[in-house]
Amino acid sequence: MSSQPALLIAGTHSGCGKTTVTLAIMAALAGRGLRVQPFKCGPDFIDPSLHQMVTGQISRNLDVRMCGASFVRQTFAKHSPSLGCAVVEGVMGLFDGGEGSAATLAKTLDLPVILVVDIRSAAESVAAVVKGFATLDPALKLAGVICNRVGSDKHRNMVAGAIQTYCDVPIIGFLPRREEVSIPSRHLGLHMGEEHPLGGKGLAQLTALAEQHLDLDLLLQIAGKRQPLPLGEDTAFGPIFAAESGQEKVRIGVARDAAFCFYYEDNFDLLRAAGAELVFFSPLEDNELPPGLQGLYLGGGYPELHARQLSANRAMHDQIRIFAESNRPVYAECGGFMYLCQAIIDLEEAEFPMIGLYPFRTRMQPRLRSLGYRQPVVARDCLMGPAGTILHGHEFHYSTIEEGHPQITSVFRLADGRPEGYSHNNTLAGYTHLHWGRTPEVATHFVQACRPLT
Repeated sequence: MSSQPALLIAGTHSGCGKTTVTLAIMAALAGRGLRVQPFKCGPDFIDPSLHQMVTGQISRNLDVRMCGASFVRQTFAKHSPSLGCAVVEGVMGLFDGGEGSAATLAKTLDLPVILVVDIRSAAESVAAVVKGFATLDPALKLAGVICNRVGSDKHRNMVAGAIQTYCDVPIIGFLPRREEVSIPSRHLGLHMGEEHPLGGKGLAQLTALAEQHLDLDLLLQIAGKRQPLPLGEDTAFGPIFAAESGQEKVRIGVARDAAFCFYYEDNFDLLRAAGAELVFFSPLEDNELPPGLQGLYLGGGYPELHARQLSANRAMHDQIRIFAESNRPVYAECGGFMYLCQAIIDLEEAEFPMIGLYPFRTRMQPRLRSLGYRQPVVARDCLMGPAGTILHGHEFHYSTIEEGHPQITSVFRLADGRPEGYSHNNTLAGYTHLHWGRTPEVATHFVQACRPLT
């Protein structure tokens, strides 16, 4: 059995520099001419866009909790290169998140783990941290450590001596503090890859950082020892959910631009497998919908950052409103949901009118309003499936629905009893970002709902 080179870059905690280190490794390996296939542990949308910026390859989310181990194994096997290297970025600290943790993913895929440790404001004590991470779970393969934000040669020597004395984990390298290659952030996290947050010289600086300070040959040796897992009966895109032979493609318009950029690529694949032709358009720039659409998919993103421009594009508002009022299917998540409401109110109390399908306004808040995995249960038949269907996704937003809005039908129920999934004619929208990896039949159901009756 040939090897399937791969490794997982994990951190001791959020903010240790894991993303920058991961991007530096990806950039350096790609700079050597290797095909680098990126992946992201967890439900995040932003880091995958940065991975794509660096590697030129679409980054896939791997989330055991949200998608299930079977889908994760199949997705990883399907997209990992036999020549080159798969690089998986972890989430939070290595063991944080239970079933959704990087540790769980590493064990699910038998991945060697490279631990990023922020050694700023510490010296010999770093060895205790590394020792703890190396021994906490014997089933985990801690294959190397990268010490980030080293301050001086003396600092480096003190940390290296302690790790070599007390830990049986090779040191991959020491990275100095480099503020010039840091990625700017905002309320939902780092800037997206499409915004080129590193600037013109950023990729070259990342590559140089890794080439000069990391043992990339050792990294590749570690990655190359991994053997692919037998998949057994695992299947991510089984024929049971494929489009029937001979059926015409269903044209589904997908809003995709700087305002609507939060999508799971696997959802697109599942829609295509179910018989959809995806047609991308921009609510920011386009004045009309693409012709011949039979359904709409409005994802999340940053409508609040582009509220003035979205509000000014009344022609697109009219197009989407007419489409929805004609009872054709529309599905929207989070930012897309906000776009379908009456208005977005920003932190300065400026109000920007939106499409107005839903009779309430959304208001931005200075602090995070909701974060976490969700399992909406379908309470009544809808675009996503029949009553009783259990969906899987994630919620992460700073906005709220303004109090005092009229009552409106909801078709989902969350575990805490909250209503979700608001219905209007054949439009379904809410805050939860759904991933259909556990439930590929949902993609089929949506496509079939968009298919005209004959």
